[in-house]
Amino acid sequence: MLQMVLDKVTLIDKKVDGGFKEVSKRFDETDKRINKLGIQLAELEDDAPTMEEHEDLERRVKKVEHQIASI
Repeated sequence: MLQMVLDKVTLIDKKVDGGFKEVSKRFDETDKRINKLGIQLAELEDDAPTMEEHEDLERRVKKVEHQIASI
């Protein structure tokens, strides 16, 4: 009887251990995806114009609009 209980405990232990390995694998995959998205976001942010560049562009557009309107 004691051997039956030990066998069942061992079986349950193996199942739980396998479950933890699967969860750990899924977390690793998710971490990789999050890191990849973070890198893409940082690169996108680097390409975005600064406030100064945006304001300069706005001034240039207004200047061109006034030149076209006066013609």
